[in-house]
Amino acid sequence: MSHVESGKLHDHSSEEYAPQVHRHSASVKDQLATWHANRGDKSFVRAMIPSFRGTYPGEAPTTKNPIKLLRMVSPFAWLMFFSGWLAWTIDGYDFFCVSLTLDSLAEQFEVKPAKITTAITLTLLFRSVGAVIFGVLSDRYGRKWPLVGVMLLIMAFELGSGFCNTYKQFLAIRSLFGVCMGDNHTVRSALENVPAEARGLLSGMMQQGYAVGYLLAAVINLTVVQYSKPHWRTIYFFGAGFSFLAAVVRALLPESRQFIIARQEAKASGLTAKETTRNFFKEMGAMFRTNWLRWIWAVCLMTFFNFFSHGSQDLYPTYLKTTKHLSPKLASKATIIANCGAIAGGTIAGYASQYVGRRFAILICAFWTAAFLPLWILPKSFGGLAAGGFFVQAGVQGAWGVVPIYLGEVSPPAFRALFAGLSYQLGNMASSGAAQIEADAGASLKLAGTNIPDYAAITGILLGAVIAWGIVCVICGPEADGSHFEQAKVAYQRGGGEADPTQLFDHDKPQHEHVEKAQAVEHQELR
Repeated sequence: MSHVESGKLHDHSSEEYAPQVHRHSASVKDQLATWHANRGDKSFVRAMIPSFRGTYPGEAPTTKNPIKLLRMVSPFAWLMFFSGWLAWTIDGYDFFCVSLTLDSLAEQFEVKPAKITTAITLTLLFRSVGAVIFGVLSDRYGRKWPLVGVMLLIMAFELGSGFCNTYKQFLAIRSLFGVCMGDNHTVRSALENVPAEARGLLSGMMQQGYAVGYLLAAVINLTVVQYSKPHWRTIYFFGAGFSFLAAVVRALLPESRQFIIARQEAKASGLTAKETTRNFFKEMGAMFRTNWLRWIWAVCLMTFFNFFSHGSQDLYPTYLKTTKHLSPKLASKATIIANCGAIAGGTIAGYASQYVGRRFAILICAFWTAAFLPLWILPKSFGGLAAGGFFVQAGVQGAWGVVPIYLGEVSPPAFRALFAGLSYQLGNMASSGAAQIEADAGASLKLAGTNIPDYAAITGILLGAVIAWGIVCVICGPEADGSHFEQAKVAYQRGGGEADPTQLFDHDKPQHEHVEKAQAVEHQELR
């Protein structure tokens, strides 16, 4: 009889139940020993070189048919995925409202457009604060209510953005908005409910919610904003409504299965809330102590990714209007086309990463982007510029499409929300000046014989340097492709802080009873 059928709940903290886990030290040697979770008999240096993933010994072959992969996802998992995707889409919409209304904001507040980029910088800087706050809350208390609360706060700050009348008010509101945007890791945790075989494809689809948000904002800016009485304020009012919708959708769905099970086990073992919280902070300390090298690498990687995206997106409409002399309407159309490329590239690259490997897929996208930079820089016609935007954003967001699942797999398993969220947002902090760097560089680098900023050359130089840095980070990065992180303990269970991805592969050891109960919980949720 299975333990689920018997109704017996096991205590993860008991000596009988606790698996024998290697006690990790803080040494570099010990951390590098689990750097490539699936390297087998490869040397460390050989494992550093990204290559086609293939099938590991003992691992069942995975179908490459995307339709079959999508059919593997249960109705409950689709609902959880949609909730996360919707929230991430609204995050993208709300963030890019500033980029799309930059000139209108400068006119409203009587400042230079370069001054408005300070709002973008502050939003990115304060996201790290939110990552700490909501990362701890999500790993300690669950994924559901932190996300609901954040989306309601974003709704309030989007309304506030639309009602601002002074430059200082706008900066303050966007700074608070940035704190709320630090909760993106809760969104991506929706992949916990997706079968491991389908996570590459759904990772790409999840990440491109951000591009869909940018696309939606561009469409509203091109249509409704141009004909509404509040003008630029309208786009922010729409954002408030979308944020409320995302909060309602998540509130109607249950907590993540992993946390439902963990709470049952904590209750069965007699753990009080105080003891649980004390365990959480103890394990968090162990996680930081035994993963400091992984943290440094993750921040370096996410600095690359955030410069990669913000360097190519934040001033893109301004670049088209200022340097290439496109009308606002054509600039919005080019932005829409570029985001179509982003959606296609991210989805395809996420899917491909399941078979060619996460790091290999990211490198392909980086080289793809570099190859199309001339098409981004040189054309003068709308058609050429739109094509350049399409192919460059296909590469940029193609690499990004791998990020949700890649970070999820290489994170310390019990602290995926905190690790993925904080490393992402610290990378955002490091790259927060991307738009200002480009705007300030425009004061020095001009088109020949004019006083017009040469944003084409500026973004080309920046992206070239960023791609070179990213290639180094990816080659030096860890790997845990196919990790079953849904089997991991939650953060307040004993041993969670020192767990590593090498323990989460089905071909290395049988599945944990924790997963049997997860299946039972899913059946109950769908009744």
